[in-house]
Amino acid sequence: MPIPESEAFLAKKPTVPPTFDGVDYNDTPRLKAAQDSIIKEQWVKSMMNRLIRQELAKCYYREGVNHLEKCGKLRERYLDTLKDAKVQGYLFQQQNYIPGKDDPTGQDQVSQGADRVADGIMATVPEKVRKEKGDDRL
Repeated sequence: MPIPESEAFLAKKPTVPPTFDGVDYNDTPRLKAAQDSIIKEQWVKSMMNRLIRQELAKCYYREGVNHLEKCGKLRERYLDTLKDAKVQGYLFQQQNYIPGKDDPTGQDQVSQGADRVADGIMATVPEKVRKEKGDDRL
């Protein structure tokens, strides 16, 4: 049975997603809320990685010479979470925000933009060269 969340916990829980999408930089409270949300999300990933590492160490100690067979799933999970475990802060994301790339739902916009760029480059290549290369996209 899950433990009910207290009112104090709910008051401190961030209400904004951990991204700068749709945040007006002149609205200081919303900007600070987005910054706090990003930092908290990074700390949660870091602590999850620490817990997995502790469980992996226990598994290595418990299994001894059979740790390669018995602790494989924990090892893979630890290596997967290791790349996101560092707390990097929010300044890079804030200063270099790209709406299509940083938005979790906007991944298709980025790939469509890359295709448009590639098509634009191909439009500048003479038709004779395209036929020699065997590229007839246009």
